[in-house]
Amino acid sequence: MAGTLSIVGVGPGDPELITLRAARLIGSTPVVAYFCREKHPSQARTIAQAHIGPATREMRLIYPFTTEVSVNDPAYHQNMSAFYDQSAERLAEELAAGNDVTLLCEGDPFLYGSAMYVFDRLRTRCQTQVVPGIMAMNGCWAQALAPMTHGDDVLCVLPATLPEAELADWLERADAAVIMKIGRNMPHVRQAITRSGRMDEAVYVERGTQGAQVIAPMAEQDGKAPYFSLVLLPGRKRVR
Repeated sequence: MAGTLSIVGVGPGDPELITLRAARLIGSTPVVAYFCREKHPSQARTIAQAHIGPATREMRLIYPFTTEVSVNDPAYHQNMSAFYDQSAERLAEELAAGNDVTLLCEGDPFLYGSAMYVFDRLRTRCQTQVVPGIMAMNGCWAQALAPMTHGDDVLCVLPATLPEAELADWLERADAAVIMKIGRNMPHVRQAITRSGRMDEAVYVERGTQGAQVIAPMAEQDGKAPYFSLVLLPGRKRVR
């Protein structure tokens, strides 16, 4: 294919946390693509808005669903796989026509990013480059003023979708931990943290680096959590 696919991380939410390289690519490619929900704005597009030119063509890749279907439902993987197949083909058409395409991704593309699935499908078919972005977790621990690791501390990044017992087991073993994908998983995340004996050190961050940011002790959080939320459990327990 004549065109180049640039998969660009746009950071955790604050537009000032976009890298110079990401800003240059967003502003210079003729096509900018991004994932979004039906009738909802794309968070990645909102972050990158200042760098998208008036002549840029935008490609919305609309998820068939997000949290409406459980990941344990076979239909989830079947439908999402078909969606990523279709998304990859739409991008491939632009690339085959000789157009460079920038695909936006919140945070970093290779940390729980949807762009990974397009990358897997197109990496052998086109020229591809990946621009790293500031991740949600380091954006959040900077905002929370929470140093996370020290010396030989082990940092563990955990999806909140893990079963409660497994989540608690990882928390007991790790020096520092970040729990991502909170959302509807808040009740069993609280139980897992309590079970591991680490509730007193857990910090809840909601919409970190974004406008409606919330930073509070996890012990005070017992309601619902939005998609853009995580829990920090700092390490640094040894001699400093």
